[in-house]
Amino acid sequence: MNSKLKNTLLKLTLLLPLLAHSAVHASQPNCSENLNFDVRTLNTDSALNLCEAYQGKVILIVNTASKCGYTGQYEALESLYEKHKQDGLVVLGFPSNDFGGQEPGTEQQIKDFCVNTYAVKFPMFQKTSVKKTNADPLYKKLGEQAGYPRWNFHKYLLDREGKLVDSFTSPVTPDSPQIVGRIEALLKQ
Repeated sequence: MNSKLKNTLLKLTLLLPLLAHSAVHASQPNCSENLNFDVRTLNTDSALNLCEAYQGKVILIVNTASKCGYTGQYEALESLYEKHKQDGLVVLGFPSNDFGGQEPGTEQQIKDFCVNTYAVKFPMFQKTSVKKTNADPLYKKLGEQAGYPRWNFHKYLLDREGKLVDSFTSPVTPDSPQIVGRIEALLKQ
């Protein structure tokens, strides 16, 4: 076999898996810009794409902190998640030390606190900056649409298509009629 033919066959061998991969992904629905982010899960080296993992779900995104007056909201967040996860709700927690230094720990310490104190099972992600001046890309996208968090436990609500439909400030608790009613309505759609 001559070297030109070998080169052509080698190129085809390398291209075929890429073409097959592209065809599979091209047939899937488009990802919402609000979910098209790779984020690292808390205290791991593993990242996941929010769109691949959660597209089609109602999503509540929350910036959390372990030493805040609102930290008790973990309990209501977990309860909301447990009650509605089978219906298509997911709560995504993003620890942040942006406000009052109230999340100073390592990711291992944060994970241990969440699990041991509040039995958190909803997905938690890397320690994240959420303030406008240095916001992580996800929070920059959400903040541009609905305003940036001004404190810990700010909540963004996305519908099944990944569209931002509401935003709730820290004092609005996850078990408030305002949030629960909005989530239950979205889950029925």
